[in-house]
Amino acid sequence: MSIIFFLIGCSVFIALVFLGAFFWANKTGQHEDTYTPSVRILFDDEVEEPQ
Repeated sequence: MSIIFFLIGCSVFIALVFLGAFFWANKTGQHEDTYTPSVRILFDDEVEEPQ
């Protein structure tokens, strides 16, 4: 029974770490540019022609 309490504690700790990472990403502006990723696929990489 004590292993269940340990696993619940570990899962709550991991959830809090991910929640903190999410808030940190929002605070540092990771989600502000929503336009560039949608048009990036339209620009093809230049392929060099064999000589």
